[in-house]
Amino acid sequence: MAADRLENIVALSKRRGFVYPSSEIYGGLRASWDYGPLGVELKNNVKRQWWRTMVQGREDVVGIDSSVILAREVWEASGHVETFTDPLTECQECHKRFRADHLEENFEAKNKRKPASLDEVNCPNCGNKGKFTVPRQFSGLLKTYLGAVEDESGLAYLRPETAQGIFINFENVQMTSRKKPPFGIGQIGKSFRNEITPGNFIFRTREFEQMEMEFFCVPGTDEEWHQYWIDLRLDWYKNLGINPDRLRLFEHPKEKLSHYSKRTVDIEYKFDFAGTEWGELEGIASRTDFDLSRHQTFSKKKMQYFDTEINQHYVPYVIETSIGLDRMFLLLLANAYEEQTIQKEDGTTDARVVLHLPAKLAPIKLAILPLTKKDGLPELAKQVMDDCKKSFHCFFEEKDAIGKRYRRQDAIGTPFCLTIDHQTKEDGTATIRYRDSMLQERIALDKVKALVLSNID
Repeated sequence: MAADRLENIVALSKRRGFVYPSSEIYGGLRASWDYGPLGVELKNNVKRQWWRTMVQGREDVVGIDSSVILAREVWEASGHVETFTDPLTECQECHKRFRADHLEENFEAKNKRKPASLDEVNCPNCGNKGKFTVPRQFSGLLKTYLGAVEDESGLAYLRPETAQGIFINFENVQMTSRKKPPFGIGQIGKSFRNEITPGNFIFRTREFEQMEMEFFCVPGTDEEWHQYWIDLRLDWYKNLGINPDRLRLFEHPKEKLSHYSKRTVDIEYKFDFAGTEWGELEGIASRTDFDLSRHQTFSKKKMQYFDTEINQHYVPYVIETSIGLDRMFLLLLANAYEEQTIQKEDGTTDARVVLHLPAKLAPIKLAILPLTKKDGLPELAKQVMDDCKKSFHCFFEEKDAIGKRYRRQDAIGTPFCLTIDHQTKEDGTATIRYRDSMLQERIALDKVKALVLSNID
C-alpha cells in the first residue's frame, strides 16, 4: 500500500487503541507491537471466527494447544536446525542488512526479470547499487536455554511454527479423539522467528501468532484434499468481505518449494507495499508424510495409522493450512480503511475516516449514545447496555456532540450506533445509525439486540 496510506493506518491504530509500539517508553523495540483494547478484541474475534470455521464447525477437525518450547530433537527431526536459514547480506554503504532472496524477488517484480547478481540491485535504504556483501546463511531460530547454566546441554528453541506441536501429538490426538483419516488438528498460538528484515508495520515481525491446521489423509488422496482446502480457504476470505480483486493464489515454483513440500499454494493480498505489491496471507501446503516419517525415524516411535478396513498400516499424508493472525489483522485494516469527504446539507464538506470492518469481526458491535446527560436518557441507555452486553461487545458514551461521537465510532469500525433521545421516553424507540451508509431509522428498544445479532451471526 502507498506509504502515506500505511502511515495513516499506523497512526489510526495507535490513536484509537488497536496497536501500540512495544516498549515505547524506552524508545521502542523494532518490529515489536502491543495490541490495545480494540486490537485485542479484533484479534480475538478473528481467532473465534477461524476456530468456528475450521474446528467447531467441522466433525473431522479437533483442536490442540501445544507448548511453545519443545524438545530440541523436534527441530532436528523437522529439519529446522539444518535448513531454517535465510541468506543475509549487508549494504556496505549504509550497513543495513537484508535478506538477499527478498532483494532479488523485489527486483524481479519491478523489472520483470531476475537479476544476474546483487551487483544489479539498489539498496532499499540508501539507494546505492551493487554494494552488498556476499550472502551468508543466517539461522531463523530463536535460541533460549533451560536450566541454571547456559550451555549446550540446556539449549532449546522458541518454536518457529505451531505445526510441529501437532505432528508430535498425532498419535495422542488420534487415539483420544477416536478419529481416523481423513481428519485434522487445528491450533492457534505464538511463534518466533529471528527475522533479518522485519517491517511493514505488523506484516513481518519476530513474534507473531499463527492459526494452523494439519489435515491427515490417506496417501493417494492428498492432491484432491489439497485442492479442496485451497478452494475452501480462499472462499473464507471472500465471505468475510475481503475485496476479491485484491486476492490471488500464488503457486510456488517447484525449484523454490520448502524441503517438506510436494506442492504449496499461497493466498496473497495486494497490499501495495513499497517494493512489492503482493503479500502472503496463508500457505496451503501438501507436506506428504515428511513430518510424521521424520519424527518416527528420530523418536523411534510409530507415527502410523492402522486401517482395520484394509488391514494395513500407513503413515498419513498431510495438508497444511497456515495463516498469520497479525497479517490477517493488517489485511482487515487495509481492506476496511477509507477516507471520505461528506457533503453536508449547508453546502460545506466534512472529512470522515471509516473502517468498513465486517460486523462479526468489529471490536465493538453497538455504541449506545444518550443524546444528553440529563432527563433520564443515560439511565435508559444503560438499560439497553445491560440487555445487550452479555451477547456482544457494546460501548456507552455520553460526552461531546452526537456527530463527533458518530465519527469516533466510524473510525474504529463500529457497525451500529443507537441514539437514545427524548422520543425514546415517549414511545420506546431510538435512532439506529448504520456505519457504512450513515442511514438512520427508528427502532423499538426491544428489537435492537436481535438486529445486531442477525448481522454478526
